[in-house]
Amino acid sequence: MACRTRCQAIQRRLASMAAAVRPSAVEVRSQRNAVFSREQARQRALYPRIEKVEVNMQGPGLDGTLLVMNKGISTPLSCARHLTEFHVTNSAIALVDGEPWSLHQPLTQSCSLSLLTFKDTDPSLVNQAYWRSCAALLAQVLETAFKEDYAVELLSTPEVPVTSGAFCCDVMLDPQLDAWTPSEESLRSLTRGAQQLIQRDLAWEPLEVAPSVALEVFSHSGYKQEEVEKRAAENPRGTVTLYRCGDHVLLSGGPLVARTGLCSQYEVTALHSLGQGPRGLHRRAQGLSLPLQLQAHHTVWRKLRQRAEKLVEVPISAQMTSPPPAVSSPPPANQQ
Repeated sequence: MACRTRCQAIQRRLASMAAAVRPSAVEVRSQRNAVFSREQARQRALYPRIEKVEVNMQGPGLDGTLLVMNKGISTPLSCARHLTEFHVTNSAIALVDGEPWSLHQPLTQSCSLSLLTFKDTDPSLVNQAYWRSCAALLAQVLETAFKEDYAVELLSTPEVPVTSGAFCCDVMLDPQLDAWTPSEESLRSLTRGAQQLIQRDLAWEPLEVAPSVALEVFSHSGYKQEEVEKRAAENPRGTVTLYRCGDHVLLSGGPLVARTGLCSQYEVTALHSLGQGPRGLHRRAQGLSLPLQLQAHHTVWRKLRQRAEKLVEVPISAQMTSPPPAVSSPPPANQQ
């Protein structure tokens, strides 16, 4: 017991020493945004002159509709703006030649296009994208929820089905917080942070990049660098997809919905301990949400919340392996 206490004290002392030399959270976010913007500008410059592509719209009332759009510039959202306000406000993701596609991802060739909503006959793709987006929102909140004195490193956002009852995000907090047990007020504070981002109606901007670019973006996170390499190896194109929401840049294994404003009821329900990892205590944050087009009565919501409090068990195949502990320390997070 005494040995364990001494080890924890040493770990906290090392974390404090690392905090003195690592860049601030503001500096890390600024660097990630700069790399994202630079690569985004480079990709846009690949289309110096406007070329046209034909987009065949598919879906109720749209079959046979042909739109002529700008190659490498126009997006599914651009196409929706040529249709009706319903398509602009209710579309969550798209299908481009049958492939799930972000509404903000540029179209690079002639294609067929379907705009998907939460009320489609088969909303499974939209629901999974929504669950993934809610987890991304939770990660963004966690990264900025603590004072500058405390380091926070996002580990992964495991792909779990909607039927699991909760979306989740794995995180490693500063060793000084190892003994901390979140109270209901702490969870409410995280929920308020998410609701603020929802009210801002921020877009999730996608950017498909080479692994070298993503590694530069996440140069201060060993765990994210490991995730970059794993996702690139699994992708036949050898690329990874980044998303930017406000000033937060993240990795994603699939498309996210168009904007944070599509979320409605949203609540952070739990922060479970997963045990010690190579560099610290791993935790799993969980939450529950419903989109703007689907609302639940408070009695139904209460039952859903009770289920979302229980630890979501994630299969090993859905988790990212941890890298060796030699990579630079995670950046500290700002206070909400």
